[in-house]
Amino acid sequence: MDLKSNEPFWLLKNGLIKSYPSLKCNEEVDVLIIGGGITGSLIAHQMIEDGYKAIIIDKREICNGSTSATTSMLQYEIDIPLFELVEMIGEKGAVESYKACSDAIDAIEKLTHKIGSKAGFKRKKSLYYASQKKDVDGLKEEFEKRKEAGFDVSWLLPEEILNKYGFEKTFGGILSTQGASIDAFQFAHELLIFNEKKGLKIYDKTEVTNVEYFKGYNVAITDQGFQIKAKKVIYCIGYESKNLIKENFVNLKSTYALVSEIDVAKFKNITNILVWNTDEPYMYMRSTDDGRLLIGGGDEDFYNAEKRDALLSKKEKEIVKILKKIKPDYHFYTDFVWAGTFGETKDGLPYIGEHKEFKNSYFVLGFGGNGITFSVIGMKMASLFMKGKKHPLSRYFKFDR
Repeated sequence: MDLKSNEPFWLLKNGLIKSYPSLKCNEEVDVLIIGGGITGSLIAHQMIEDGYKAIIIDKREICNGSTSATTSMLQYEIDIPLFELVEMIGEKGAVESYKACSDAIDAIEKLTHKIGSKAGFKRKKSLYYASQKKDVDGLKEEFEKRKEAGFDVSWLLPEEILNKYGFEKTFGGILSTQGASIDAFQFAHELLIFNEKKGLKIYDKTEVTNVEYFKGYNVAITDQGFQIKAKKVIYCIGYESKNLIKENFVNLKSTYALVSEIDVAKFKNITNILVWNTDEPYMYMRSTDDGRLLIGGGDEDFYNAEKRDALLSKKEKEIVKILKKIKPDYHFYTDFVWAGTFGETKDGLPYIGEHKEFKNSYFVLGFGGNGITFSVIGMKMASLFMKGKKHPLSRYFKFDR
């Protein structure tokens, strides 16, 4: 499956950070990680930290799947509002899921310090604004539920949003203090480079075509006929899991993103904030660490890469039109435009856990707008899985929920 269109911004910005060899021999390890994107790199870091002998492989070049197309907005907010999620899975599960995403942002910051990251992690506030008057009541209910749960939030009136951020024609919104951004493509590479020095083996252009299951271990067979014997296999293959797992557990969507140079004089405090709205699909926006404006949205059902990419020009115009509503005097000059594929689950939560059809195996599938923070939660969950233990959130993230 082609997970992105040509020329995503991060791939062009960073270039080829590092390449790795393909697997050309048999290997035996404690854990095999399939998927070399941001999720796989985080899980690999945890496995090495826990003292396991580990290999990570990817059928493409490392990080050249959806990680190169991500917008890298780090939010604790899940795609399903908290007050709605409470109705779906209960107060405890909903609040703990939101809090785990909040904690994940803190964990990412600590990890960037630990590995000496240059990926531009930056703390930011998050503005979730009502784009239509009819959305205000629901957004205020969301505000009250977050406040009740202990999150640091405040309600901004339309005139306050205009004064603080220069956005016109909003109907109020929630301002959260917890949020951040990062260059996930660079960060994933940094994690792998850091852990390669500690013994992690990394192979790209290496595809697993079959897995044989035995008592206490699996044998993964690659497209070149080599074998990897592993006590456990952890799948970090994101949206491509839909090709592997029979159940219809996720709907694939295409999303579109644009990047332009930014006139900071016409934006107030844009470098310190993440922005998204109540549209369906919602618009999202942030500045990048090199002084550009990234804005995206226009989500569509995913059918194939050709149809997705054929909409690039149309979606570019749609997204700029949304920006014009809140910044009518601003002209957006598109420098980069690309599309990526993401997954939408019934409750906005990831699938992290075991699957009955895959023995000695674990899945970390961080779907939705919180893919990176979900993957950080997956680090703890995978660590417990390797020790034969369960995480408190397992019941909410499992496949047969």
